[in-house]
Amino acid sequence: MLPALPALCYLLIVAVWLLDLLTPQLFIASILLNIPIALSSLALTRRLTIGLVIAAEIANALAAFLNALHDQGRFDAIALGDRALLAASFLLVGFLAVKTQGLGRSAGLSEARAEQMQRERRLRVAMEHVRESLSPELVRRRTLHQALELFSAERGLLVPDIAENNEWYYAVSDSAPVENRRDALPPELRSLLAKRLDGARVLDDGDVIARYALENLDVRYGAIAAGAGGRGAEARLLLLRNERPWMRDEARFLQAYFESCSNALAQAELFVQNIEQSAELVRRNQLAEERSGVIRDLVYALAHDLRTPLAAADVTMRQADRGAFGVLPEEYRKVLATSLESNAESQRLVETLLTVARYESGDVVALVEPVDLLRVARAVCDELSPMAAERGVAVAVLGDPTLVSGDKLELRRAITNLAANAVAASPPPGTVRIHVSALEERAYAAVEDSGYGIPPEEREALFQRFGVGKRRRGSGTGLGLYVVRLIAEKHGGSVRYEPLACGSRFVFEMPLRPVRSDEESA
Repeated sequence: MLPALPALCYLLIVAVWLLDLLTPQLFIASILLNIPIALSSLALTRRLTIGLVIAAEIANALAAFLNALHDQGRFDAIALGDRALLAASFLLVGFLAVKTQGLGRSAGLSEARAEQMQRERRLRVAMEHVRESLSPELVRRRTLHQALELFSAERGLLVPDIAENNEWYYAVSDSAPVENRRDALPPELRSLLAKRLDGARVLDDGDVIARYALENLDVRYGAIAAGAGGRGAEARLLLLRNERPWMRDEARFLQAYFESCSNALAQAELFVQNIEQSAELVRRNQLAEERSGVIRDLVYALAHDLRTPLAAADVTMRQADRGAFGVLPEEYRKVLATSLESNAESQRLVETLLTVARYESGDVVALVEPVDLLRVARAVCDELSPMAAERGVAVAVLGDPTLVSGDKLELRRAITNLAANAVAASPPPGTVRIHVSALEERAYAAVEDSGYGIPPEEREALFQRFGVGKRRRGSGTGLGLYVVRLIAEKHGGSVRYEPLACGSRFVFEMPLRPVRSDEESA
């Protein structure tokens, strides 16, 4: 509302009323009272219009009464009729003024909404340009360049970090390319940018530092916004122009724009950080694969090189034990038996290392053939019985023939590892039993011992590489149970541990061999 309009309207009413008093009764000057009522429509406030209508009605009635007294108290009928029509016209003009005010307010709101929608559309377009790149450097440059177009600024300044030791910033003038400058900021400008700022504000004459900084920059009007500059820093965006002053609502618009640009910068930096981390992970994976390949090659070479001399030593010692080189003294035969057992342990270790290397490198050949788990268990029992007898442990096999499909050598290695661990864990006189059974399309080979069992805190790591099996009584590398797990998983099965009242049970489980139609007919 215009500040002087209400006073002007009431002054006009007083002036017209005085003029009406100075004229004859038939010359009704009160018609001029419609002028201030009509002018009140410019104020867009109903209260002023209603007050003016009431004042006009009072002035009209009072003027009619005083004019009649001045004319020897004679009331002219025509004058009274004219006065009544004037009173009605005041009401009509007042009504029209109120309606005009409503239409004006609606038009103003519509214009404001249209302007707001236009600003939002321009903001979306500007942000689309800012977000076109995921490079933090380009995001900062486009933030500054789009700000000039969006706010009709002539010059702009973007300081990514307002720390005291900062000596670089972005600057742009009109439609020129954005420059990345390394020169020091002027002291007055540094003082202006370093002030605590929440959101955005217009720089006015009341701020001495702002006025001094603008004069040194040779501009009249400025606006400044604060936001995240990236990587935890706080940034400042300063826009300058000479043509027209900044409005307060433009500061809110500038704040919304700079906050959106700060979010875009954060996303760009996160994207770059993810790329850097991904590249580092790829590099580490490649390095790990190279190291793993070297270790695997060393294990292969070592195991293959050990296989031949161990096999040759085994053959030679067994020939000597059978008397191929003459009769041996009893003490030497005991030493020879111990050496044969140690050589067999070394051979099993070599095979275990080869198996682990093959599985972890993916070099396992899928050999599928019918295998009777009961026969495999009996072969394992025959192999381990001499060693078990030396330890005072009895090994027995129970169960029925159970056919599965798989690699016979690997299945034998798995049951051998379980049975050998059971023998080693059973103090004399001990018992180890291998139970072979089938239930609901699954085959089971359970190895039970009468040993000390495994503490609860160690059971979770039983089947891991170098797990607690390495710390078990009389055990070796800690790879045996890990190999059993790999073989079981390759054959579509699993292995688990079950504690007994006195001892342990390890259950090797896998699918039964499916019966083919030709086998059923046979």
